[in-house]
Amino acid sequence: MKPTKFQSFVVFAEMRTGSNFLEANLNAFQGINCHGEAFNPHFMGYPKSEPILGVDLKTRDADPLVLLNAIRANTARLSGFRYFHDHDPRVFDAIMDDDSCAKIILTRNPVESYVSWKIAQETGQWKLTDVKARKESLAQFNLREFADHLEALQGFQITLLNRLQVSGQTAFYVAYEDLQNLEVMNGLARFLGLEERLDALDQSLKVQNPNPVADKVRNYPDMERALSQVDFFDLSRTPNFEPRRGPNVPSYIAAAQSALLYMPLRSGPLPEVTAWMAALDGVTPDDLQLKMTQKDLRQWKRGHPGHRSFTVLRHPVRRAHDAFCRHILPTGPGSYVQLRRTLMRRYDLPLPEDGPDAGYDLSAHRAAFAAFLSWLKANLSGQTAIRVDASWCTQSQAIAGFGELCLPDRLIREEDMHAELAELARKAGVETPPPVSVTPPDQPFSLEDIYDDEIEALAADAYQRDYVMFGYSAWK
Repeated sequence: MKPTKFQSFVVFAEMRTGSNFLEANLNAFQGINCHGEAFNPHFMGYPKSEPILGVDLKTRDADPLVLLNAIRANTARLSGFRYFHDHDPRVFDAIMDDDSCAKIILTRNPVESYVSWKIAQETGQWKLTDVKARKESLAQFNLREFADHLEALQGFQITLLNRLQVSGQTAFYVAYEDLQNLEVMNGLARFLGLEERLDALDQSLKVQNPNPVADKVRNYPDMERALSQVDFFDLSRTPNFEPRRGPNVPSYIAAAQSALLYMPLRSGPLPEVTAWMAALDGVTPDDLQLKMTQKDLRQWKRGHPGHRSFTVLRHPVRRAHDAFCRHILPTGPGSYVQLRRTLMRRYDLPLPEDGPDAGYDLSAHRAAFAAFLSWLKANLSGQTAIRVDASWCTQSQAIAGFGELCLPDRLIREEDMHAELAELARKAGVETPPPVSVTPPDQPFSLEDIYDDEIEALAADAYQRDYVMFGYSAWK
């Protein structure tokens, strides 16, 4: 019988946190049915899975609330699903506003989940049911990649905590280490309102990488040195009661000596502005102050009286083209490989299967970018199952996020940044500021090669908010 305490449940988790094992133990209870990653934008429930409670993938993508309501309405057993930070954002509010939906929050040390993720990428093995089939590999630690991983996890945990506080709800927290504790699993059943108890844990899934982290990382000394600069209180697993940080603070860049702070917008002229800031004080980009916490930022401001902060706006169509050429079109480093596959399969974007090759010409590039702009309108309007990425979100929304901590003193348009950055540098005490390098054209084709009235119209339609907020007209 379905318990009456809750009508459904959600397991908030992330990749490589043990969510498959938790789900297996939940499904061991006769009164529970967990339907996997029901709102994963790339598949439904599990890869190559069937419809859930009679709702197929097409129906879910058109209206995810249909599936959510089907899960709530299941009277046979208490139904639920796993939800990660990058799953369909259209159902998040409905989940959080529903106090009849039990919240279970599964966490793991982010270093361990990152290392496990890297090993799974290397081996292609995401589950293990027989130790004889275990594949071995070592992870290669990358600080910037780990920082992005950590930022995404912490940001989502803070959002969850805040929404639970505002709505007066509570959650059942489970750490990765708790998954082997039968008493904790039975305590979770009690939380959900079940009288049923397990006599033993599910044994079908095996721990894939039981060794210490030091034995699983190829460049472990490099990882130790990199993490020695990180505040480990920020790495503590949730429940997360650390001081909240403003949005995207680790992306801020402070000059080595001058009292200037750059608050970058993704898919903007980041390399050019970063190089200019380094040249300002005669240092290399590695000497700039990066990955700051709120505490670091406050100390920097106190140590630099008269400081100025700024960001650089880019025309929406040029910014969208940068994001497209950097993350969607290619298949190499920096590309969103899984997302581009979904865009090709689900949204019919005419992208080259393995990235641009000799047969990918100007006409093909224009058609692909036009299709991406059309998809962007739906994505920015919350009409797709894919979350809005920082690389193409509206600049007005990103700047509003800055305002939760501190707004930039100055918004500089890219086309004016040569003169305005020089003026800003002089106000900060640099009498002879260096020039800003010219932004190289996008690859494999520049926006100039394909830009026309139709491309402009598609961009203006997708980014109407930025056009209105910042007074943008046609790019050329």
